Amino acid sequence: RSASASLLFSFSSCCFARRALSFQSALNLSHLYHSSVLSSSSSSSSNKNQNKNQKQRAFMSSGSDEIEKAKEAAKAYKMSDQDGAGPPTVFDKILSGEWKSAKVFEDDQCYAFRDITPQAPTHVLVIPKNRDGLTQLSKARPDQEALLGHLLYVAQIVGKQECPQGFRIVINDGEHGGQSVYHLHVHVLGGRQLGWPPG
Repeated sequence: RSASASLLFSFSSCCFARRALSFQSALNLSHLYHSSVLSSSSSSSSNKNQNKNQKQRAFMSSGSDEIEKAKEAAKAYKMSDQDGAGPPTVFDKILSGEWKSAKVFEDDQCYAFRDITPQAPTHVLVIPKNRDGLTQLSKARPDQEALLGHLLYVAQIVGKQECPQGFRIVINDGEHGGQSVYHLHVHVLGGRQLGWPPG
């Protein structure tokens, strides 16, 4: 009986030890799995953050270029004659036909064409054909009220035609507004989901 009991005890101890080992192995495997998942998740998150940072740097770089252009344009405008007309701009060359442009719309008062450095899949500029001192929105005279309304009306025609799911109208004014050409122009942007807030 003593030998049998001893044998049974040894067998039970062996089974218990095996179960303990199996349980410990399962714990080890579980730990390894979760460590792997966390590491993979961390790596994926790190890659996403890096991509996001790269896009932000590219965007900020592009934005910085526009800010520098706006500063230079403001400086040139202030140094030009003081009659409010402002210096000649690239739009004069486009309107005269000296420079080519991709026309989108034209009538007797305004001209709409595609921006050569688009900030969205659709980026069209609507400008008055006769600047007549309308260098920026804040310089508009009372007698130009109808022209301003017409520019917006044409902008919405272009917007509906080019961006049926929605579009954004932007008018930059002055140095802090990021205006880089001192000939009033209306930006029509769309073709993708636009972020908010801008600037």
